[in-house]
Amino acid sequence: MPPWLFWAFLSAIFAASTAIFAKLGVEGINSDLAMFFRTIVVAVVLGLLLLATRQLQSIERISPKVWAFLVVSGLATGTSWFCYFRALKVGDAVRVAPIDKLSVVFVAVIGVALLGEHLSIQGWAGIILIAAGAILVAIS
Repeated sequence: MPPWLFWAFLSAIFAASTAIFAKLGVEGINSDLAMFFRTIVVAVVLGLLLLATRQLQSIERISPKVWAFLVVSGLATGTSWFCYFRALKVGDAVRVAPIDKLSVVFVAVIGVALLGEHLSIQGWAGIILIAAGAILVAIS
């Protein structure tokens, strides 16, 4: 198994647990406050991981271009989480999570259109099935 596939499967497993635990975590609390607490946990855990593995690097060595993309990515992540927690607060996790995973479809389209990446016919068929599946689960 290629390393990227191993990590991608772990990501999917943890993303699934995120949806379930987040749905349970927004009961009886404002969704924005729940997201804030989750973000603190993520920041602390990542900080400890970087310290433990000695992966911290000098901030001065990070280029302005990289900073710009990281800031925009952070803003997108925060906005995504904001919307996700709002959706979980008012909707079923079993319907919210598949629509959230339409991000896979968006990444494929943007990756091909803007990044010059390529998908085979089989890959595009998979993307169409992901989109159809997410929509079917959400509207059933």
